[in-house]
Amino acid sequence: MLFDWAAQPFFTVVTTFVFGPYFVARLTADPVSAQAMWSNMATISSIVIAILSPVLGAIADQSGPRKPWIAFFAVIKIASLSMLWFAAPGSPLIWPVTFMILASIAAEFSVVFNDSMMPRLVPASEVGRISNTAWGLGYLGGMLVLIFVVGFLAADPASGKTLLGLPALFGLDPKTGEDARITGPLSALWYLVFILPMFAFTPDARRGEPMGPAIRSGLRELRGTFADLLGRRRLILRFLIARMLYQDGVNGLLILGGAFAAGMFGWVTLEIGLFGILLNVVAIVSCLVAGRLDRLFGSKVVVIASLILLLAATIGIISTGPGYVFFGLVPLSGVDAGGLFGTVAEKVYLGFGLLIGMAFGPVQASSRSFLSRSVHPDEAGRYFGIYALSGRATSFMATLSFSLVTYASGSSRLGMATLIVFLAAGFLLLLRTPYPAGEGAR
Repeated sequence: MLFDWAAQPFFTVVTTFVFGPYFVARLTADPVSAQAMWSNMATISSIVIAILSPVLGAIADQSGPRKPWIAFFAVIKIASLSMLWFAAPGSPLIWPVTFMILASIAAEFSVVFNDSMMPRLVPASEVGRISNTAWGLGYLGGMLVLIFVVGFLAADPASGKTLLGLPALFGLDPKTGEDARITGPLSALWYLVFILPMFAFTPDARRGEPMGPAIRSGLRELRGTFADLLGRRRLILRFLIARMLYQDGVNGLLILGGAFAAGMFGWVTLEIGLFGILLNVVAIVSCLVAGRLDRLFGSKVVVIASLILLLAATIGIISTGPGYVFFGLVPLSGVDAGGLFGTVAEKVYLGFGLLIGMAFGPVQASSRSFLSRSVHPDEAGRYFGIYALSGRATSFMATLSFSLVTYASGSSRLGMATLIVFLAAGFLLLLRTPYPAGEGAR
């Protein structure tokens, strides 16, 4: 569970709420092109993750221990995040994009190996509760780092003061983006420190075949697994396709949501950070509640309810603009009352964002427990590798759709609307999927 605590600040602080919006709104003078480039970064990462995750998971099933893989990718992730400090305004975009690609790939591969340990460690009756609790613990870790950033590091460029009214620690200059750039090294340090308990105390699988034979037998087992998915385990395949579609929408919301708000309302790091804190508070509580609901009613019920909330929130977000909501059917006062989130439209956007906060943790945690209950521990590596594939195989389609529509129309609002298609398609397919799925169900 501490792995989720260690890993989450990268997704919360770097990708979603601080560095991502900084990349879009402040790194260049063209936010629309920067937003499209940020989307392209996610697309490239997703393609690499989709291709290699099942292969690495299958090899890990044969070689045994997962910790050496996690350690290898931790080195890449920590080094790449540390280099984000040099992404100053006006610097070439290619370097922060490259290091974000490497960090994203390393982070997701580490998640594959961590998740594949769960069926061996956790009783089937407790998988849903433990998975949701761990996810909530991750959000708590991400929120604490985010609070530290907005309270002590991220200052208003005009006043030079943080949310607590203090000057930024370490003399960070918000005018040169140092308050946002520091989140890379900070997340790297957090990850380094808090994955150590997992290495020290979590039992790993016993050593299996040497690496050479493990690669050959792993690839052979992976081919057999894909054949099984097309044959006797088609119900798991249906779940994976449904998850592939709705996770695309979830990934798009997480990657693009903060940047979309920054572009529409001109939010700076301080406002984006506070928005993220509010979402994480809601997410922590919802994960704890969802863990109990998962245990009582099963993972499928939790995922379905979460997708309904996400669909409502996404429609609400794209229908809101300065001075209106629901595509202009409801006009709003455009007067800025001053302070944070000063207009009515910003407050409405905040409300829709809280619906996302309620749903995006449980939809992912209960999807993880859905699969864990549907497979045997000995095959968990390759199935969670395919699970990562299902979360990434077409996720480049969501961000690519955003990029293409944004380029063609000049409107990031229309680009965000493409996410509804992915969420709705996954929702409809999951309704027809039994729970648990497959012969390996425990």
